[in-house]
Amino acid sequence: MDIFLETDRLVLRRFARSDLELLVELDSDPEVMRHLTGGRTTPRSHVETAVLPAVIREYTRHPGFGTFATHTKADGEFVGWCMLLPEQDEDPKTEAELGYRLRKPAWGKGYAVEGSRALIDYGFADRGLRRIFAETMAVNGRSRRVMEKVGLRYEYTYFPPFAPIEGSEHGEVRYVLDHAEWLTASQRKNLHEQS
Repeated sequence: MDIFLETDRLVLRRFARSDLELLVELDSDPEVMRHLTGGRTTPRSHVETAVLPAVIREYTRHPGFGTFATHTKADGEFVGWCMLLPEQDEDPKTEAELGYRLRKPAWGKGYAVEGSRALIDYGFADRGLRRIFAETMAVNGRSRRVMEKVGLRYEYTYFPPFAPIEGSEHGEVRYVLDHAEWLTASQRKNLHEQS
């Protein structure tokens, strides 16, 4: 297993070609895809020929970043993925997008928060990022709560030219966390843990 990061309960690793079925299953749940495609599932052929190859290609294109298969440490169960990817053509890499997609049985267990916090700490401490951002539909309350729990703050709402799906009339929201904000929060956390 090509482990990238570990947390108390999770292992984040690079995807391999042999992980096709994991991604097919994840993107086959209409509930998981609700705020992405309006519930339309991703055809297996598309996952096999486009999605998985693109995920694997990103590891070479953006070393030290990517979309990472996320498993529980206790039993190795696949819970979904967590992602930290830089802006496409930005160089040096100073800003990256945080993302996550979890299987429905993994919802509500804090895995998205735990994996996201690990990637945020890694991005700022190890990769020298200046800013991390995340985006979701304005109506996606679960995803917005994850963003808020990991310290991102609401920045703005926008209306991209995507095909309309239920809730898209409310737009997309962007949340951000700057390096200085992360550093201040980390220092506060360390002081709290020492007292």
